[in-house]
Amino acid sequence: MNQNTALFLIKLIHTIIFIFMSACVFFILYCGILGIKNWVLAVSIALILMEGFALILNRFECPLTTLAKKYGYVHDRYMDIFLPKWFTPFVVPIFTVLFLIGLILVILNSF
Repeated sequence: MNQNTALFLIKLIHTIIFIFMSACVFFILYCGILGIKNWVLAVSIALILMEGFALILNRFECPLTTLAKKYGYVHDRYMDIFLPKWFTPFVVPIFTVLFLIGLILVILNSF
């Protein structure tokens, strides 16, 4: 597999994972607002927490970014995903806040 193909596949996989994890965050927020509790909520929370631990263990860099660097991707820190360049620096702060709000609402609705 050549370098360009590998980098394209990494960006594609990274984007698909981003969409899925974003859906998890919005589902957690949705469940928190409506007071829904089910196994999908539990799995969503577990996946987001696992992603957070992966980021912490990798010095706050996505493991797919690290993989892209191994294939020679050095252009721009935020261009290893198919997202607008202006938006990518805000992804982690925005989704962290949304996740925490959703989690707090889920916890509050548990009492």
